[in-house]
Formats: sequence, C-alpha cells, structure tokens
Amino acid sequence: MRTSISTDSTSRPLSLRQVLLADGVVSGVFGILLLTAAGPLSDPLGLSVAFLRWTGLMLAPFAAVVLYLATCEAIPRRGVSTIVGINVLWVLASLLLLLTGWIDQSGLGTAFIVAQAALVALFAELQFVGLRRRS
Repeated sequence: MRTSISTDSTSRPLSLRQVLLADGVVSGVFGILLLTAAGPLSDPLGLSVAFLRWTGLMLAPFAAVVLYLATCEAIPRRGVSTIVGINVLWVLASLLLLLTGWIDQSGLGTAFIVAQAALVALFAELQFVGLRRRS
C-alpha cells in the first residue's frame, strides 16, 4: 500500500521531513491549546482540566523533539522510528481510554479523542512509509 497526500496534480507524496514538520507543529499547537484553554474545553469535552493540562504538558516536549528531528540535515532513522512508536502508543492509549471507561467524556469528547487518534495514526503511517522509502 502506498500512502501519499496529494499537494498538486502530480500526486507527489510528502517527504519524511514534511510529515515530521506537520506532526511537530500540530502536536505543539494542540499542546499549547490544551495547556492554555483546558478550562473552557473541559465542559464541552467532558474531560477534566487536569487531564487536558497533563495531555498538553506531554505534547510540548514531544513536539520539540519532532521539530528538532525534522530540521536535522540527515534525519536520524532511530529517532523517527522512536517517534513512530510513540505515535502508535498514543493511538492505543487513546482507544484504551475510550474502551475502558477510565474517563467519562461527553459525545464531543469522544469525537475529539477519536479524531486526534486518527490524525496521530496517519502521522505514524506516513512516517513509517517515509522511513521505508529511505531504505
């Protein structure tokens, strides 16, 4: 299976660097959003302020590392493999939260968790494919 995101009529796949940059920026933006807007987001999502802030706090260093890797002249294979693994674990943890009932989120909260897990899964797949293309 070949995974690519079309940016023009030639359907060029995104480079590994572009995918890492996107992952780093999105993770950073979500981290800042969750840290700064946990209060207003808590009620509609049905998630505690503490849970949202801790999630944002975890995303900040992750985003910094991903952005660092994306800017390396030679992107380290081991570093990207680690990011792929972390992303897969994030998706599994998100699904586990939903399946176990450990949190009592609203319908919007469920949609939020599913959507972010799907996006993270997409990043993991594109990073994995990018690594394979480099081999």
